[in-house]
Amino acid sequence: MTDTAPDPLLAVDGLACSFSGLRAVDGATLEVERGSITALIGPNGAGKTTFFNVVTGFCPCHGGSVRFDGADVTGAPSHRIARRGLVRTFQLTKALNAMPVIDNMLLAAPRQPGERLVTTVLRPRRVRAREREVRAAAMELLDTFRLRRLADEYAGTLSGGQRKLLELARALMAEPQLLLLDEPLAGVNPTLGVELLDHMQRLRADRGITFLFIEHDMEAVMNHSDRVIVMAEGRAILSGAPSEVAVDDRVIDAYLGGKRIVGPTP
Repeated sequence: MTDTAPDPLLAVDGLACSFSGLRAVDGATLEVERGSITALIGPNGAGKTTFFNVVTGFCPCHGGSVRFDGADVTGAPSHRIARRGLVRTFQLTKALNAMPVIDNMLLAAPRQPGERLVTTVLRPRRVRAREREVRAAAMELLDTFRLRRLADEYAGTLSGGQRKLLELARALMAEPQLLLLDEPLAGVNPTLGVELLDHMQRLRADRGITFLFIEHDMEAVMNHSDRVIVMAEGRAILSGAPSEVAVDDRVIDAYLGGKRIVGPTP
């Protein structure tokens, strides 16, 4: 597939990943333009989540390449990829349930000198100053996502929708350039889902964050993305504006049983 994005922040070429001989990702090639909100859609089993896992270092890469912000990160460990600014959330939230919400947030912050014993002993002022910065940033994000009142509650007591918001807020603590969201609306009530989508738009406008998200809610995809990439059988088979993808016969016939996708709201 040929992609003509002028300034790709993420460029994936021929990506492959196999499990026991099954090709879960089979030569996927796509680009994500810097500053865009891009949706990744396709039927169950198309390889979307595995694609996320390989790109972010959570699954092995068995072929192809991943370039992020001009650097080759193919096969790099997940923590190194995250430090570069390529961060992801999970379909099933990964909150640390036995820890307070605020501690979930603090753990995600980069550049914490207090993690090193030598720095803690020799430069305690530096450590305390960074701790204050990190806590202030965490509380600001909790304010943004209306979770501040739950800061001292255990993450395990949050509702499913609140855990989704916590995971997004925690991902932002890592200061991402590109944020990969795996089905952010799954299990979220419609009101909270709209709020989450609005957050995504504001974060792009205010912080310049680029988004690539997997979603099965076609109305959300058509109304909240600049571009849509369609995956099937481990490959990206189509890329275009939502209005173009919505009427493409390959998408309608092969993946939606002949039913037309809901188009963008005027």
